[in-house]
Amino acid sequence: MPGDPGLLPGFFIGMHAGQLPVAPASWQNYRMIAITADNPGLARELQQQTGLPHMATDITADYLLHAGESRVELRSLTEPGAGPLYVDFVGGANRHRRLYGGGKGQAIARAAGLRKLRAPRVADLTAGLGRDAFVLASLGCDVTLVERSAIVHALLRDGLDRARNSDDATVRQIAARMHLFHADSMEWLAGHDASFDVITLDPMFPGRSKSALVRKEMRFFHGLVGRDKDADALLDLARTRCQHRVVVKRPAKAAALGDSRPAFSIDGKSTRFDVYLAAPQHPLARTKHLAKT
Repeated sequence: MPGDPGLLPGFFIGMHAGQLPVAPASWQNYRMIAITADNPGLARELQQQTGLPHMATDITADYLLHAGESRVELRSLTEPGAGPLYVDFVGGANRHRRLYGGGKGQAIARAAGLRKLRAPRVADLTAGLGRDAFVLASLGCDVTLVERSAIVHALLRDGLDRARNSDDATVRQIAARMHLFHADSMEWLAGHDASFDVITLDPMFPGRSKSALVRKEMRFFHGLVGRDKDADALLDLARTRCQHRVVVKRPAKAAALGDSRPAFSIDGKSTRFDVYLAAPQHPLARTKHLAKT
């Protein structure tokens, strides 16, 4: 396998841009992805962000990161009938949820404690497509989004850029409260001095993409991104780095994450939010813990 990344016709999902590929333990875990473009300037930016090759006639790809005239899309060539995946904070489902979703009565808002906490600082350490982060930002939270996948980060960055340049002043204000980082969450949190009121996690697990209720484009997205194998350790670290709570989003019937039992849970139709209080190691949490004893 060539060692020069310029000769590689693919990319290992989960690598950070600029890292050299390492031969996979199993070729079954290898996915090939390339950039196609209607917008050459945007395609060049994506190449710089991700390290992906531009689609050429001698490249066979399973997935395409497409730089269109109006947005960046992720397309699957292996999932028949799957539509493109992209981030849209201006219209579509995010707009509907912002206007009619129920405000602070939504499960994610209740789990984050928005009825008690006023404009808390939130860190979403598994940002994904940013949907829950957008809800929290629309309700006044200052939200830091951390995403380790270069591909997902590129989709998020494009969606945020379009939101920040939207004609809708409200959307621009919400996007201004969202701060995106491309990093491994464990490393980022361990090396970050800031303390957050609330930390949210939505780890990816096997089996979650197999449900008939999950749209085809989300199934290929889950398969592409893969499992968050460090989710237990991330929860433990997050509890020492927040002032109030960690909120973990889980499938409704899934077991709780890690060895600790959540303080309480808020159930939805297909998902559940498990709430873990800040660990006593955190200075503010320790003060609260001692005050209760």
